[in-house]
Amino acid sequence: MNIEWIWGLCGGLLIGLGGAVYLLGNGRIMGASGILGGLVDGEARDTKAERLAFIAGLIGMPLLLRPLIAPEAQTHLTSNLGLVVVAGLLVGVGTRVANGCTSGHGVCGISRFSLRGIVATVFYILAGGMTLVLLRHVWGLI
Repeated sequence: MNIEWIWGLCGGLLIGLGGAVYLLGNGRIMGASGILGGLVDGEARDTKAERLAFIAGLIGMPLLLRPLIAPEAQTHLTSNLGLVVVAGLLVGVGTRVANGCTSGHGVCGISRFSLRGIVATVFYILAGGMTLVLLRHVWGLI
């Protein structure tokens, strides 16, 4: 039986645990785009160290855990680097427009029964699905 689904479950549990620890530890919602955005726009003067530690953990933990995971992750990501860059920029713009991202709205918002988080999550899931249909099935780009 293929059990690779376990990695997704473990990742989801770790994100949920991280959100709970962040909320209980300092009373703030763990939204990665808000944490990073506060560093970029300079609004995080008094919480800069905390935000940098969060971003360092977000990047560093997968690198530390990599030796424990035997097979190389298989993705179906496009080899078109320009498309990847444009997609990343669009995600960044979308998180600022939506005032949050999947970790803030999806994980932390839904777990707190936030109507704003639930509505935002429904709309970004729909937008992602429509984007995939257009790019893959209509325009054949990915």
